[in-house]
Amino acid sequence: MGRNLLLWLGIAVAIIYVFSEYNNSQLNASNDLSKDYISFKSDIKAGLIEKVNINGKEITGRRKDGRSFELYLPTIDDTLLPLLEDAKVQTFGTKPEKPSVLMTIFVSWFPILLIFGAIIFISRTMRGGNGGGGGPFNFSRSKAKLLREDQVHTTFADVAGCDEAKAEVKELVDYLMDPSKFQKLGGKIPRGVLLSGQPGTGKTLLAKAISGEAKVPFFSISGSDFVEMFVGVGASRVRDMFEQAKKNCPCIIFIDEIDAVGRSRSASGVGGGHDEREQTLNQLLVEMDGFEGHEAVIVIAATNRPDILDPALLRPGRFDRQVTVGLPDVKGREQILKVHTRKIPIAEDVDISVIARGTPGFSGAELANLANEAALAAARANKNLVSMAEFELAKDKILMGTERRSMAMSEFEKSLTAYHEAGHTIVGKLVPEHDPVYKVSIIPRGRALGVTMYLPDSDKYSHTKEYIESNISSLYGGRLAEEIIFGAEKVTTGASNDIERATDLAKKMVLRWGMSSKLGPQLFCENETNSYLGGNGLQTKNLSETTQILVDEEVKEIVTRNYERAKKILEDNIDILHAMKDALMKYETLDSDQIDDLMNRRPMRDSASNSASASTLKAKEEPKNEEFKDSEENKESNVASEKVADSNANNTSNEDLKAQDKEATEKSNASKDADKSKDDNNNGWGL
Repeated sequence: MGRNLLLWLGIAVAIIYVFSEYNNSQLNASNDLSKDYISFKSDIKAGLIEKVNINGKEITGRRKDGRSFELYLPTIDDTLLPLLEDAKVQTFGTKPEKPSVLMTIFVSWFPILLIFGAIIFISRTMRGGNGGGGGPFNFSRSKAKLLREDQVHTTFADVAGCDEAKAEVKELVDYLMDPSKFQKLGGKIPRGVLLSGQPGTGKTLLAKAISGEAKVPFFSISGSDFVEMFVGVGASRVRDMFEQAKKNCPCIIFIDEIDAVGRSRSASGVGGGHDEREQTLNQLLVEMDGFEGHEAVIVIAATNRPDILDPALLRPGRFDRQVTVGLPDVKGREQILKVHTRKIPIAEDVDISVIARGTPGFSGAELANLANEAALAAARANKNLVSMAEFELAKDKILMGTERRSMAMSEFEKSLTAYHEAGHTIVGKLVPEHDPVYKVSIIPRGRALGVTMYLPDSDKYSHTKEYIESNISSLYGGRLAEEIIFGAEKVTTGASNDIERATDLAKKMVLRWGMSSKLGPQLFCENETNSYLGGNGLQTKNLSETTQILVDEEVKEIVTRNYERAKKILEDNIDILHAMKDALMKYETLDSDQIDDLMNRRPMRDSASNSASASTLKAKEEPKNEEFKDSEENKESNVASEKVADSNANNTSNEDLKAQDKEATEKSNASKDADKSKDDNNNGWGL
């Protein structure tokens, strides 16, 4: 409308301009002569002028020869009229035009009308044209987005991995579809449902599915949308949102991240009830407790921080029901993966159940990301189908981070990292109740120079003391491998995070879990504040000096005991440590099957991910294998002694590496021919 008006106005101005120019051209064409004022007075004196018409300073007229003329008075001349009178020239004047009444009114009121129209235009524009809530005149309007029943297409079929949570909220759908079924028996549906759980578990998706199943309007808003700089704006938005909901009932109001506005008032500070957040919370409490049963407005809220919400918000009558949306189990992960792979063309070798078993602890959002990353990897490789290899690659990327192959590392640093990760792996494989080793790599990923990943066989919800101590031992495996091979002077800072985690576990055993024989089952620290987002560490109570000394002694005893256990494991399996280091230097990444081969001291198989690089290495080594083919029989007869010799030869080849066991070195020097053959054929380790 506004654009059309401006278009027609422009056309009208153009027509008027063209018409005026045409009139001016006609007028100029009709004037045959244009004279200067001095010549005009001379012509009057000479009797050449027949008729004159004076209009202000404009003078037009006709000469006696019939030609017209036009000129302008340069200044006021009092001698002109006497001169015309003496020459008996016909002299006429022009009656001044009087402005019309309409023109007078228009000119006087036009500025006021223009200002008023500009104000209306600006206000309508900032409101979005249709009365939206973004303008300066209604900034207190609710920012909730309304989705009509025909716009919500999410159903329970799109939500997987949380069957218990779906069962909890299913009766909300039944109530919204047929309220009389419950009302005739005196039943009242919960006025509010609080969905809590870890990030990415599908709380928002579940709320949307409730609306999609019930076919009712869905108001969606974030808790932060209520909070503004001006006190009272948030409360006004709460009132407006519930007024809109009542007009569209039955409906659902979904408030995401309600902890932004529903934080406990006692945690906001002492005294003063004029804070904007408190005013907004107070209004929310009033609105939620002011419903009447027949209005059928249900409030669903989601949060990762249920522990900080105000108790008045959680009481019955407001959020009557609290539903925990937890991480999916193996069956739930399989269902979620099937949902997210519906539109992905997967190859025949993809087994969703295998992927589900290999992703314990993954949330629904992480599984969706896994499927997407696999699809992107297949697209980068110009494949038409997503195979199991892409899913494994995506899982490694999510668990361990993106590879940084461009990072330049010296041979010494690479060898040190290989020993470090091999130490973690060996200890983790040999201590009881430890999670299986999933993969070990010396390819830099994220901020780490190497990674050893463990994946549990199944979902675990509690841990034994033996399991925790085994984890402490494996955490020290990397540092101990550096110390055993290179000496205490060559220990690096790479174990800083390992030490931090091991010490934290030991402290929790003593302070929180009651696993200390001296202190017994007592709590010596404050409760963790947030179980969903990870606590902020241990907050110890005010302990006496004697108790603190006992705590420190117990923590040190646990750490020392597991440190010594890990050290003995590595010293007893030094040959496996050297062999695993060699394998990592050659292949950079080892999977669980290859690790099992090395731990059992048998030829190591090749993994699918290393097949290409292995075939390339094999092609390069074929001439060497032919050269040393005659030494195969000698190698087979001295397998036992060559295993130790192999480890020492590989480590002494680098000038930066320390000399190994003296006896093994003497054996290595005594069997140089066999050692050369071993270097090309890896002496039975099958690398």
